[in-house]
Amino acid sequence: MTCWKIMIVDDHPLMRRGISQLLSLESDFEMVGEASNGADAVQLALEKEPDLILLDLNMKGMSGLDTLNAMRIEGVQGRIVVLTVSDSRSDIKALINAGADGYLLKDTEPDQLISLLKQALQGGKAYSELVREYLTSNTDQDSLFDTLTDREMQILKEVARGYRNKQIADDLFISEATVKVHMKSLLKKLQVKSRTAATVLYLEMQGQ
Repeated sequence: MTCWKIMIVDDHPLMRRGISQLLSLESDFEMVGEASNGADAVQLALEKEPDLILLDLNMKGMSGLDTLNAMRIEGVQGRIVVLTVSDSRSDIKALINAGADGYLLKDTEPDQLISLLKQALQGGKAYSELVREYLTSNTDQDSLFDTLTDREMQILKEVARGYRNKQIADDLFISEATVKVHMKSLLKKLQVKSRTAATVLYLEMQGQ
């Protein structure tokens, strides 16, 4: 039977103990180490070579993102799954773009947590339902932005800065009438009816 080595990184002792006790009930899991900060976590991961690392996001000192990046730079091969209270879209996007193998919220039901961790260990991704919904909607949004021309994207960036048509026209050395034509086109492509809605979509895409 497969026995996976698990390591926990969290700066809250009670959280580490609770997760450790939960996972210890699974015969498939062997707890090989705990760390309370990023620097110790990187060193411990190199020593223990865990199959999976459960990583908190908001820690004192090195953040979860910094720790993840440091582990990958040092050649840590285990699956790294973020376990956090943060459902911020910018956090989700940053950690997944950095190569996290999963992003789970700390209010995940215990049985579901264990199931998702096993999924990650078998080569899949471990995402809480809320995170999965965000990723799906974000992919749809990204495909909408792919339909914009370079000029339309330039204008959208200016709109997001709060510029009006006259300012945009001056900045891009085009006529105000041309800006209006591009605005009408990009709003249609993004399936929104106002500059404000287009700006919100753009900022969400940027993870802001």
